[in-house]
Amino acid sequence: MRPTVPNPADAEAWNAYLAEGNAKQARKRVAADVLLRDPAGRVLLVNPTYKPGWDMPGGMAEANEPPEDAVGRELTEELGIAVVLRGLLVVDWVAPHGPWDDQIAFIFDGGTLTQEQAQGLQPTDGELSEAAFFAAEEAGSRLGHRIRRRFEAAMLALGAGRPLYLRDGTPTG
Repeated sequence: MRPTVPNPADAEAWNAYLAEGNAKQARKRVAADVLLRDPAGRVLLVNPTYKPGWDMPGGMAEANEPPEDAVGRELTEELGIAVVLRGLLVVDWVAPHGPWDDQIAFIFDGGTLTQEQAQGLQPTDGELSEAAFFAAEEAGSRLGHRIRRRFEAAMLALGAGRPLYLRDGTPTG
């Protein structure tokens, strides 16, 4: 039997009804990374201390945090820099894997840092051991399988001038 839907004019009952529905719906983890380049066109990678291998700058969004704000927060916390995002490059629905549920991963275009910003870039907290610029081909070879596919799609999207949607790392349509 279907529950009785309250009248939206009864704000208290309507909000309780919506809250019940919200509590039953799936929650998604959200990751947000940024593609940053130096004046030579190399891309920035970071080496996290809490997992193996290199990664793109960024991280997990906090509860109710927009993905673009998550990128900004992570860049400030981990590298001490602020950038103006130039747009969206990739949205990737990542299938459940290992102990993880599915997630939505974003990559934003962070543009090109100045020579001074790029030269002075270093980790500012304990979550990163290194930050370095690499030619795109070398950067791709340093990344794990999942993030490598997303990174390669971001490079394609940058060249095409339009964002790409991926389903578990594979472009759709």
